[in-house]
Amino acid sequence: MLELHEGDRTMAGLLGGKGAGLAEMSRLGLPVPPGFVVTTEACRAWLSGDGEPDGLWGQIEAAMVDLERRSGLRFGDPAAPLLVSVRSGARFSMPGMMETVLDVGMNDAVAAALVERGEARFAWDSYRRLVQMYGRTVLGVAGALFDDQLTLLRHETGAATDADLDAATLERLTAGFRRLVVERTGEDLPQDPGEQLHRAVIAVFASWNGERARLYRAHEGIADDLGTAVNVVQMVFGNRGERSGSGVCFTRDPVSGAPGVFGDYLPDAQGEDVVSGSRSPMDLSELARREPALHAELSTHLRTLEEHYRDLCDVEFTVERGRLWILQTRLGKRSPAAAFRIAVELVDEGVIDLDEALTRVDGTQLQTLLHPTFATSDGLVPLAHGLAASPGAAHGRLVFDAATAMAWTALGREVVLARPETSPDDFGGLLAARAVITSRGGLTSHAAVVARGLGLTCVTGVEGLVVDPAARVATLPGGVTLPEGTVVSVDGTTGELYAGQREVEPSAVSAAVSEGASPGAVADRTVRAVLTLLAHADLRRHLGVMANAETPEEARAARRFGAEGIGLCRTEHMLLGERRVLVERIVTDDDRAGALAEIEALALTEFTSLLEVMEGLPVVVRLLDPPLHEFLPDLVELSVAAAVAAERGTLDATLERRLSATRRWHESNPMLGLRGVRLLTVLPQIVDAQVRALAEATVALRVAGHDVRPELMVPLVADVAELTAARGRMEAIVADVAEAHHTSLRLPIGVMVELPRAALTASALAEHADFFSFGTNDLTQTSWGMSRDDAEANFLAVYREAGIVATDPFRTLDEAGVGALVAMAARDGRRARPGLGLGACGEHAGDPASIGFFARTGLDYLSCSPPRIPVVRLEAGRQAVLLAGGPRTRADTR
Repeated sequence: MLELHEGDRTMAGLLGGKGAGLAEMSRLGLPVPPGFVVTTEACRAWLSGDGEPDGLWGQIEAAMVDLERRSGLRFGDPAAPLLVSVRSGARFSMPGMMETVLDVGMNDAVAAALVERGEARFAWDSYRRLVQMYGRTVLGVAGALFDDQLTLLRHETGAATDADLDAATLERLTAGFRRLVVERTGEDLPQDPGEQLHRAVIAVFASWNGERARLYRAHEGIADDLGTAVNVVQMVFGNRGERSGSGVCFTRDPVSGAPGVFGDYLPDAQGEDVVSGSRSPMDLSELARREPALHAELSTHLRTLEEHYRDLCDVEFTVERGRLWILQTRLGKRSPAAAFRIAVELVDEGVIDLDEALTRVDGTQLQTLLHPTFATSDGLVPLAHGLAASPGAAHGRLVFDAATAMAWTALGREVVLARPETSPDDFGGLLAARAVITSRGGLTSHAAVVARGLGLTCVTGVEGLVVDPAARVATLPGGVTLPEGTVVSVDGTTGELYAGQREVEPSAVSAAVSEGASPGAVADRTVRAVLTLLAHADLRRHLGVMANAETPEEARAARRFGAEGIGLCRTEHMLLGERRVLVERIVTDDDRAGALAEIEALALTEFTSLLEVMEGLPVVVRLLDPPLHEFLPDLVELSVAAAVAAERGTLDATLERRLSATRRWHESNPMLGLRGVRLLTVLPQIVDAQVRALAEATVALRVAGHDVRPELMVPLVADVAELTAARGRMEAIVADVAEAHHTSLRLPIGVMVELPRAALTASALAEHADFFSFGTNDLTQTSWGMSRDDAEANFLAVYREAGIVATDPFRTLDEAGVGALVAMAARDGRRARPGLGLGACGEHAGDPASIGFFARTGLDYLSCSPPRIPVVRLEAGRQAVLLAGGPRTRADTR
């Protein structure tokens, strides 16, 4: 237990982010209502199953006595009633994912006294809110049941919004809510304020393990054992008449990053009305017009907070009868575009340095900015306009609830979630959707705030849109109906909604990066910020960034995006499609010499083109890796064809030879069968042709004056004997080519470490390898003993839901298992061969969440698909700053 004035911003682990923010604002002298915090330690004790910590309730009662003294009000006293809010507040911001109970302390006696004093509407509005929140949060009554009663009363009275309900109607609503609670739970709202408070605190503790909170933590990588603090604060009332209201604002625009105060305000409302989106708020400029002195005071406090936190701040405030109160501050959720612009403009303003700016963005945000945007040339006219709440361009089939969004996404469909307004219960649907649209709510509503944090395209407050989840349809003015399943396109940058699927084009960020534009030559502030931080990341990073590329077109794209070489050239692409017949001819001994000559000629042409494009940079050529069966006919289809031919008397020797060879090489588990170095050993002629072609291309280009730097990589090595045999054979071929051209030639030869045994015997392999490249896709499959395709289709989602795995190990590296093998192989390999090159070329090499591990492990480079190269460049620089101890703050430099 701590009083607000006893804490500060450094105590977020104990007080939670909300409590630490309130404490810090108290220290700064901002107008914060008095209160206290039940710490995360108490929550963890309760969550552990040990029950309520000894003495906790006694401490809360003592704190309430002190709160009465500080406020001049009394808890449960109708003459001078003290009402409190009971709000969750974890160390890391989890907007709307846990529970809150407002107006605690309201009861029949307090309501009657307020009515007698002429505040009937305020009394019944506050009372119905308490019954609704207490019933849902503490007693477990479904929130939709309260919403249904409220909607029915609005229809009966013709009220457009809750604010239009008069005192008598709100009294009826309160009574109806209480009957609902009794019907569903067998108990009424307790009249004892102490019991209300006690049970509300426990309910907030319990909400830490609520479904949406667990889902949010899993998505954001927040640990499950932190617990939440509980903030008990004197209520101040925005629903106390026309000179009262509530708002949410930001010290800069969280969508674009532009400077200047940004936010929403609702007169005669509590804060939940703004956040929920149940009413569409007004812009803060309207508050400036109505109450210029109040707006000026708010602006002063916002400047104080941004200067203090040196970052974008998200602030909740309430005005009660003309008096301003600040209820919360935290670092604001922002769109990826805003994150880059704000970080760089704070550098321009001298607030932070480039190192710190780099740590305030990440690769996932850049990935979003590199996504295509809608083409302006398709000429489509928007169906409707709304508020551009979170930028992006997305299309999908309309769905009207979170459950359908998750179910359709699981079937591989792209969806757009449409809701009247979103609530925290919709979080699973937000994760599943490509975009979200709402008919109500503003730029600081729940949908907008969460979407910006997720990088999800979002448009709120769509004009004229009526969403009817029960009927599974949305309607627009003019009789336009959009039934569930209708394909729509959503432009979160302009706030426009379109019918059908719009064409896309490269984003401005992607175009500028690929063109190599300099920051000073670009007018767009977001693009300039991205280029600035990419350039700084390149200066700071130690990891090289290479590309997975096979064709000249891919290689050119890689160079445009800043690749420093090709770390994985898969040679099998040369032999797939119509060219598979060449491998089949070798296997069936059908003009084997001719087939090998064709393979070598093809490889020579393609290697020459690729090396020319990558002049001056390394190109790592992986020898043939896929299972042999991928190049052969389907055994069942061929057997049927042979049987039919035999029955008709047309079976010839060629078909018999093909069937015999296919049976000979058929495998039950081909992914662990004849592939990689094993293929080189059993059927060496194909790989011999590839090596000879690469050597010939290298000699010819160097003779012509080109600086080409090819390297060879042997896949699927499990034992050092495999490597030594393969290396000897390849070196002999390279030497033969060099001798034939009267020159010298050496090609570095490395190992693709993608089997646990290779990692375990890395010291032996390193003695015969010039470099290791970790193939983390197969290393994950073989370490976990699971097929990626089967796991993702059949059980990984269940494992994640059950908490068996926190993330998909095929997307983000499993550091405890696969990562341990990589770290061990890197360490042992370098001990055996100092200077051994180390890289990674699996899917994880392009995953922003995995790059920190590779940086800490001391790899030399990562190789990823060309579009991900800027992402890896940025994240590698960011990780370098963090590994060096993080950015220097202004305090560090004084």
